[in-house]
Amino acid sequence: MTGFLFELSFFLAAPVWLLMIFAPGRRVTERLAASPLTVVPVLAVHLALALPVLPELWTAVSNPDLDTFRDLTALANGAGAVWAQVIAWDLLLGQWMYREARRLGLSPLLMGPLLILTILLSPFGLLVFLAVRATRKPVPVPA
Repeated sequence: MTGFLFELSFFLAAPVWLLMIFAPGRRVTERLAASPLTVVPVLAVHLALALPVLPELWTAVSNPDLDTFRDLTALANGAGAVWAQVIAWDLLLGQWMYREARRLGLSPLLMGPLLILTILLSPFGLLVFLAVRATRKPVPVPA
């Protein structure tokens, strides 16, 4: 069951990522990307994985050190819970990047690869996006 939930966490987020990358101008994409509720199913998976290891998780977050975190992620549910949390936060980050790119008038041909980079290595994707964002001014919205 843990393996299934681990995989499910990504598949629950994937449709939003696919829309932001391949259908950025669609109304449904804009509505989904504007909603923080897209992460709720992934967070439900996180809870299902985290509850069985809640004591270990609490120890890891309340008194963090590398050995405690390593102990948590050595547990299948611990690693799965951390993974689901990363998937949820990466999705929120990707949604913010998508909305900022639309506000700034950035090309979908630029943003598609940046969003893919963010799915795979979010810190790198965010850094590149922030560098691009720093060079742009918002596109005026017609009244």
